[in-house]
Amino acid sequence: GDVALEVAGRAGADADAWGLGVAASSGAWGIDLTELDAEDTARLSVWLEGGAARFVLHDAKAAAHALASRGIALAEPAGDTQIGAFLTNPAGRSFDLESVAERVLGRSIGSGAATGELDLGLGEDSRVDAARRALAVRDLDAAIEHLLEERRMSDLYTEMEVPLIAVLTRMEATGVAVDRARLEELEAAALGRAEDAAGRAYESLDGDRVNLASPKQLQEVLFDRLGLPKTRKIKTGYSTDAASLTELFAKQPHPFLEALLAHRDATKLAQIIRTLIDAIADDGRIHTTFSQVVASTGRLSSRDPNLQNIPIRTDEGHRIREAFVVGEGFETLLTADYSQIEMRIMAHLSGDEALIAAFRAGEDLHSYVGSRVFGVEPSEVTTAMRSKVKAMSYGLAYGLSPFGLSRQLSIDVTEAQELMDGYFSRFGAVRRYLKEVVEEARSTGYTETMFGRRRYLPDLTSSNRQRREIAERAALNAPIQGSAADLIKRAMLDLEERLRDAGLSSRQVLQIHDEVVVEVATGEAAEVETLVRTAMSEAGELSVPLDVNVGTGPNWRVAGH
Repeated sequence: GDVALEVAGRAGADADAWGLGVAASSGAWGIDLTELDAEDTARLSVWLEGGAARFVLHDAKAAAHALASRGIALAEPAGDTQIGAFLTNPAGRSFDLESVAERVLGRSIGSGAATGELDLGLGEDSRVDAARRALAVRDLDAAIEHLLEERRMSDLYTEMEVPLIAVLTRMEATGVAVDRARLEELEAAALGRAEDAAGRAYESLDGDRVNLASPKQLQEVLFDRLGLPKTRKIKTGYSTDAASLTELFAKQPHPFLEALLAHRDATKLAQIIRTLIDAIADDGRIHTTFSQVVASTGRLSSRDPNLQNIPIRTDEGHRIREAFVVGEGFETLLTADYSQIEMRIMAHLSGDEALIAAFRAGEDLHSYVGSRVFGVEPSEVTTAMRSKVKAMSYGLAYGLSPFGLSRQLSIDVTEAQELMDGYFSRFGAVRRYLKEVVEEARSTGYTETMFGRRRYLPDLTSSNRQRREIAERAALNAPIQGSAADLIKRAMLDLEERLRDAGLSSRQVLQIHDEVVVEVATGEAAEVETLVRTAMSEAGELSVPLDVNVGTGPNWRVAGH
């Protein structure tokens, strides 16, 4: 039957009170895992792994890892109340069990009566606590199932999000191999650049060693001593954040400002690299944690360490990726991502015939769009024209205004407005879609992806202009970025099944942004590439083809494309 589980003391195998809470229709129990002998542990593992019961947990991945650390396997869960709660309300501030129980059930965990406790060595307080937590999961499962049905997201939950738990659990347990020595070299180089930049900053101030990390001292230097133009006003004076100082430097370059920005970039990079080094486990691999309950659009996030922090298009980011290598016993890394996925989804959702025709014909999208916006042949589209069109095309999905486009491209607002007008005059269905998606969300209260993922935006009707405009931008972006997130998740599920059915040893090890990284076993490269291309290109039915970029190599950078 249905069984709710909750692992208490899951922080580590040596926790003093390390219990398993079990709740079924007949009651709830607490089991002390630290007191079980080898025979009892084996019997428990057989029950949990056997699939005879339908197991529901809260944060099932963490529970599975915790049980695995004690040699106890867990069958793939039938539900996860944390993920279910997130789907029904992605704007929630916290998704720990206590917060979700308060929000959904309207009660604290301690107020639930646990019955039928088994005394298996767990102290009474800990035993009752574990049982009560499991009881809360059981009751949450029923309540969240009702909410999902009400909001028509049951299929998204049962067919995409819950099955993905097992895939991510295996990826986290596997990890990705890294070259520690290479990372340490990169860290030393970054720290050296930071020290050099600091020296140049002090030299520009006649040797005055100000604290480059102190906003107060920086304000005094920049705006009082150097007399540079003021940035935006904040409570403590004027902003010294990265965006403000970068904009200030573009307007009025100064040696101190140049050195300060270089110091910040190098210091931040060194911190990212140090975080990666500290995360290397005894097996020489980094085991990041993927979360399905952070990004409201549905995209996976990464933490401990956050691999999304690694710069994508910079030389430094490329060098860091060189340190992510193929593991021992495997042949190569394979990376795959979608080509211009958000623009393809935009073409599909808007139904714009011109964009659809371009994708179907395999045109270079930005040259194609540029030729129509600027009225020239595709071959005559310059690099500058292409950059403007690319920034605008992607910016539209994020509610980019003429002012925002002008700042991004460093052009006059009038030119930016003309650029957008020229775009919309030739791709009218895109303009209609962007207007209608906001109006529909204002009417229904939510946006929806191609696969039914909803994002509720109550601020669309707010009397506060700033909050309303933020919600409007979210309404533009959520269906597009959310659909892209759903597509990559569907592809990962299909790929996992194809690899298993083919009896291959290759395995998915990373999913960052819109990219999947596979560690390919010896002799399997050609077959794996075929499976990856098939899984990703068939992840959804769009009016345009899903084009997949694939690369292979001994490290993440070389395998990139």
